[in-house]
Amino acid sequence: MMVDSYKPYVSGITNYVELNKRYFEKAGHEVFVFTFGEEKYQRAEPGVIYSKGVPLADSGFYLSLRYSQAAKKLLQEMDIAHVHHPFLSGRFALRYCRAAQIPIVFTNHTRYDLYAEAYLPMMPKEISRGALQAYLPAFCQAVDLVIAPSAGLKEALRQLDVKADITIVPNGVELKRFLRAKPLPRAEFGYDADNILLIYAGRLAPEKNLPFLLRAFAGAAQAVPNARLLVAGSGIRQYEEEIKTLAGELDARGQIRFIGKIPYEQLPNYLAMCDIFVTASVTEVHPLSVIEAQGTGLPVMGIHSVGVGDIVQDGVTGLLATHDLSAFAAKLTRLCLEPQRRAKMGEAARRTSLIYDISRTSRLTLQEYEKLKESYKPRKGDWALQLKKLLAEFER
Repeated sequence: MMVDSYKPYVSGITNYVELNKRYFEKAGHEVFVFTFGEEKYQRAEPGVIYSKGVPLADSGFYLSLRYSQAAKKLLQEMDIAHVHHPFLSGRFALRYCRAAQIPIVFTNHTRYDLYAEAYLPMMPKEISRGALQAYLPAFCQAVDLVIAPSAGLKEALRQLDVKADITIVPNGVELKRFLRAKPLPRAEFGYDADNILLIYAGRLAPEKNLPFLLRAFAGAAQAVPNARLLVAGSGIRQYEEEIKTLAGELDARGQIRFIGKIPYEQLPNYLAMCDIFVTASVTEVHPLSVIEAQGTGLPVMGIHSVGVGDIVQDGVTGLLATHDLSAFAAKLTRLCLEPQRRAKMGEAARRTSLIYDISRTSRLTLQEYEKLKESYKPRKGDWALQLKKLLAEFER
């Protein structure tokens, strides 16, 4: 597994890699994670290889131009290299693994086009999209297997001119703890039995569209005064402070509570205490937080988009609205006011979540590895040429 960031940084990709590593090891395979960071992290988890890098502020990412010699040597002993970030890790996979005739798998976990809009709002869309179209199609063509976690993402990659074959394999969740979750006592948080509890769980980051979510909740709270919103998670300090400031300016400020980052093992109990899971993100690829919420029996309120729209069935396992504040607030209000419908949707959501159980999805991924190993034909001498073409396209 090759990733640009890993623990202690927490993200959906970190969780995916850690979970699949454990389940592949249970199946008898030997798994290593190659990433960047400080050497002190090396002792935290067996099989995780950190190469030194320059930290990028408090983002959790490190910048590096190479793996250490020890990491490179170990990497070139692998049977499969599975890349989860196409830029740094992807380039290193082409540089190190192609020369050693190691098959390269790439899973695209991120809507990089929408991330650019969220983090670089001053950059014209045409420039960010053009850069992606110069890099991503060539990179996908250079690897041996491209995986998309959802049909919606596969279509999004096609719109970026990716012409390589794409296999759909959903990311998995260890659902057993969510299926069996016991709710925390509401009284401990000062809530009454008749409060309708909504929860957002995830990073507090620009791409999560949190200002939209808070304003939509404030609109719904005018019609549902007993509604409460729990925001669980943390993010870059400056952005987190901005979001909390916004929440304090809304009419519903007394109904919104930020509880910070909670231990992952406690998340199922927080979810089980609540009535509705809410998200306004439109940048998701395959949101594990949504699947986790479904596993605890929560209906989901979200926006029609890739990722969320691939998992949530509107009117069956939750409600989906357009990216319009009034429309979202209206549907959210409706979901708050219909307890019987919420319960029915929650049961449907719990059943649907089972197809994303890690025991199933890890088997599907291993099957793709086996098929690739059986059909793999080394690209004789073309790895350097592919890399040069790729970098030339990107730099142009």
